[in-house]
Amino acid sequence: MSRTTDEQVERVRELVAAIPAGLVATYGDIAAAAGLSSARTVGWIMRTDSADLPWHRVLAASGRPAKHLAARQLGKLAEEGVSIVGDRVDLGSARHRFG
Repeated sequence: MSRTTDEQVERVRELVAAIPAGLVATYGDIAAAAGLSSARTVGWIMRTDSADLPWHRVLAASGRPAKHLAARQLGKLAEEGVSIVGDRVDLGSARHRFG
């Protein structure tokens, strides 16, 4: 496995910072936009270097938050007006598209 570079970390951080309030992106969306081969790399970056980012706007491909963050993350997203159905975000209406 190749090492994650500082440039890749910064690119992921830039992309997460660019997700507007009221919208979300998946780990896979960010990986694709950053040119990474794995959404897991985005997860690792988010786990280690996202305290100053809108981390709550990043979700799994299912639209569900991580179980240990679910209440907090869905609460923050609801405050931003994100459409939530049950325990997941409605990606059809809330997904940010990176241009």
